[in-house]
Amino acid sequence: MEYAGFGGFIVLVLNIWAIISIVGSGASTGSKVLWTLLVLVLPVIGFIIWLITGPRSSRRIA
Repeated sequence: MEYAGFGGFIVLVLNIWAIISIVGSGASTGSKVLWTLLVLVLPVIGFIIWLITGPRSSRRIA
C-alpha cells in the first residue's frame, strides 16, 4: 500500500502521535514495543487498533 501527498502526511502525523502516546503510557515495556511495532508495520490498521484498544497516556488533562 502506498501513501502519497497530503494523505501520507496525515498518516505520518497520526502514527507519530500514537507512538508518543504509547511510550508515555503506563504499560509494560514489552507491551509498548509490541504496540509500537504494530503501528509501524501496519500504519493505518495498526493506528485504528491502537486507537480502540491500545494503552493510554499516563498524562491526564484536567
